[in-house]
Amino acid sequence: MSTGLLTLIILALATFGMVAGRARAVASAGGDIRRLHSLPTFYGRFAALLAAVPAFLLVIVWLLAQPVFIENRALSLISPADIPQGSSDTLVMSDVRRIAGGLDQLAARGADLAPLVTDAPALKAALNAAGVALQNEPAPSVIAAAQALRAMQSTSRLIMTGVALVLAVAGLGWGLSRVRPEFRARNATESFSMWLLIGCSLVAVLTTVGIVASLVFETAHFFRLYPAKDFFFSTTWNPQFRGGSSLGIWPLVWGTLYVSAIALVVAVPVGLMSAVYLAEYASKKTRSWVKPAIEILAGIPTIVYGLFALITVGPLLRDWIAQPAGLGDSSSSVMTAGLVMGIMVIPFVSSLSDDIINAVPQSLRDGSLGLGATPSETVRQVVLPAALPGIVGAVLLAASRAIGETMIVVMGAGAAAKLSLNPFEAMTTVTVKIVSQLTGDTEFASPETLVAFALGLTLFTLTLGLNILALYIVRKYREQYE
Repeated sequence: MSTGLLTLIILALATFGMVAGRARAVASAGGDIRRLHSLPTFYGRFAALLAAVPAFLLVIVWLLAQPVFIENRALSLISPADIPQGSSDTLVMSDVRRIAGGLDQLAARGADLAPLVTDAPALKAALNAAGVALQNEPAPSVIAAAQALRAMQSTSRLIMTGVALVLAVAGLGWGLSRVRPEFRARNATESFSMWLLIGCSLVAVLTTVGIVASLVFETAHFFRLYPAKDFFFSTTWNPQFRGGSSLGIWPLVWGTLYVSAIALVVAVPVGLMSAVYLAEYASKKTRSWVKPAIEILAGIPTIVYGLFALITVGPLLRDWIAQPAGLGDSSSSVMTAGLVMGIMVIPFVSSLSDDIINAVPQSLRDGSLGLGATPSETVRQVVLPAALPGIVGAVLLAASRAIGETMIVVMGAGAAAKLSLNPFEAMTTVTVKIVSQLTGDTEFASPETLVAFALGLTLFTLTLGLNILALYIVRKYREQYE
């Protein structure tokens, strides 16, 4: 049974529990709901929650844990002699998964799998015809592992379906058995819902912990293969997947900070002045269409910004500034990416600053104007100082967004890792190199691939520091008004 069909069955049982629980509560009270402790709806909700939540939790945990156990079992069936030189268990298991998926497709089409699993060339041809690309003929132990993987997945899915249905039915039966007039269904439902909400909130926390743990684990693996001293103190970035790489981080950090600095030089003045105009000077009619127009910039995909940088902004900067001034002849440059990225992060500064400025009490403005100050003096000397902590937080949030951008840098700044002050030269950032080091058919266990996790941890630490700084500034200098 597919996971989708199982989900529908569990939802149907929960719906039945909702209806049956409500009807049973009314019947147990002899039709007089005043005899019930809670409204009849709460009895139905309690039965529905018991039918759905435990079953869904089981399915989620099962689907997350199943690949670990099954794939480890399948990997143990592969002979070490059938693992190509220079390959890894991860790459071999990807071939096993592709073969297992291809066998499922062939079986669904009614193909006879018995002769194929004993003939590697015929199996490869059949899989390629089915759209499953294999570079080499699979070894016998790899085919056996794929067959075992299919069988274990089928068995596991069958067991999961049976256990989930039994759990759903048991929960439904227990929930309905608790229905009686004196049962505190409202208290039980609200308590159950509270714990469910706590569990959902923990998902975000555990996801963050998982991301950080994976970065730290793979980074530690990288530093076992490559000296940390060379990574943190070298000024050369030159990965060579055949050995002899120089993986110094500083050219990438410099490019990241350089592009982000130019973006902030563009975004902060424009965004802040836009916020001041919208909050202090614009009429309601003007504000009603100017603010949404600015916020549309945040909804444009970054690939579109990248195309704009590549096709329009880059050639204009090259032809009008870089070449006449003798600063370069490439349309890909730090200035190109920085300008376009600055346009992209304008809404972050503008919208947040606008909300913060509007939060300043009107009494401060009235008092300043009553003392004879002009509107511009009121904005400069009263409103902006009161809103400064929030504005700084908005700027640092925009900086974090700029540091993590990838597509604009790829298409606007190029991929050259270098240390240079010339803004019209091509450079690159940490995010671009993370993508480039993890793409392609490369050995995952090599330092040239694992360096992406060290770069990711560095970028995570940088943006986390900016967010903590913004939070500290906001909390320390925040003004509270009655």
